[in-house]
Amino acid sequence: MLSVADNELLTRTGRGTPMGELYRRFWFPALLSRELPERGGPPVKVQLLGEKLVAFRGKEGKVGLMDARCPHRHANLFWGRNEEDGIRCVYHGWKFAMDGQCLEMPAEPPDSTFKNRVRVVAYDTHEAGGIIWAYLGPKDVKPEFPQFEWTLLPDDHSYASKRLQRCNWFQNVEGELDTAHVQFLHRDFNPGNRENLKHMLAGGHPEYSISETPVGMLAIARRSMPEAHYYWRITPFLMPAFTLVPTGPDERNFFTAAVPIDDENMWGFTVSWRHDRPFDDEDWDNALSGKSLHVNVDPKTFLPLANAENDFLIDREMQRTTNYTGIVGVRVQDLPVQEDQGGPICQRNEEHLGTTDRAIVAARRLMLRTAKQLAAGTEPEQPRNHEAFRMRSVAYLAPESEPWQDLFTRYQPEGAPIAALGSTSA
Repeated sequence: MLSVADNELLTRTGRGTPMGELYRRFWFPALLSRELPERGGPPVKVQLLGEKLVAFRGKEGKVGLMDARCPHRHANLFWGRNEEDGIRCVYHGWKFAMDGQCLEMPAEPPDSTFKNRVRVVAYDTHEAGGIIWAYLGPKDVKPEFPQFEWTLLPDDHSYASKRLQRCNWFQNVEGELDTAHVQFLHRDFNPGNRENLKHMLAGGHPEYSISETPVGMLAIARRSMPEAHYYWRITPFLMPAFTLVPTGPDERNFFTAAVPIDDENMWGFTVSWRHDRPFDDEDWDNALSGKSLHVNVDPKTFLPLANAENDFLIDREMQRTTNYTGIVGVRVQDLPVQEDQGGPICQRNEEHLGTTDRAIVAARRLMLRTAKQLAAGTEPEQPRNHEAFRMRSVAYLAPESEPWQDLFTRYQPEGAPIAALGSTSA
């Protein structure tokens, strides 16, 4: 369990909080590229880490992201006009460049220099892999953009989606790191070709170990199998809030991100990709059907169509005969248990953790330690290791004689910097 104080530190990400300042040291997803489809098109509202922002795409395609409040009298710039490569407040016509500098104050005297002394808070953006990423931290420590594998591939190799999730961001992170829940929450009574589920059911309880990496850690789960084999599920946790879902070497890869909207709501981003070829019809069905890790959502609000208001469309007969939850969709099955942990922020001081929670405990310790170090004046190293974000997960049945390090290394992207794996701890 965590102390009340550490739970507060872990879950609060507003500006000035230790965890909020740590999160702001990283590039993270802000919105999908398709939310701003048109150059010079209308702006959109964005809320990240408790900050109400506005995003817009300029005439050259670059995306601006800034405080939604006009610094004049705080009218919301969402109602503004996207003009050239700036946004104009409709209240009094003040216009701001993408870097936040005020360009025009048409109601002021022609010889006024007041505009030169006024800025709106603006943030850096980077567009890659179907996502518009944001950096909200200090300019003098801004890292290079991380080299996630799918962002280096052609667009037709991947698909990105997002959903509104009504809970604190770290509840989702913990769910992604918890490989023991898969054989229960996501169990189909007739698993068909789901080899991962068959192996987990055959192997019983997992034995966990942890290895820190230059950008986070690996959660390593080993299950003993017949004929002197182990079934390995190795989940990379990439700080501050990214995970790679364990998949086999010939399967789709999955990236997940938990991005705080505020302390009680989050954006859940999911990317699936093929490293070796474009998506085929099966891949697109997996992405768009809502049955896997992408969720069918309201196109305007991004609220999942199966949500708390309709009890996630639970079907008790299906629960009795077909699957463990009576809910359709792997990701949708995660939502009720993550959103309903005694409230939007879990009271971790009242938990009773077991051996299968080792990865969750390790991630908490890593994040708390790094946030406290930053609060004491030590900048984190992880954001600067941008090449080390190019990583894949592992789900594989291997002989007992093969060390997990060799297995993990074998299935990483060609040329990926994986030599700096840390020591392994139980």
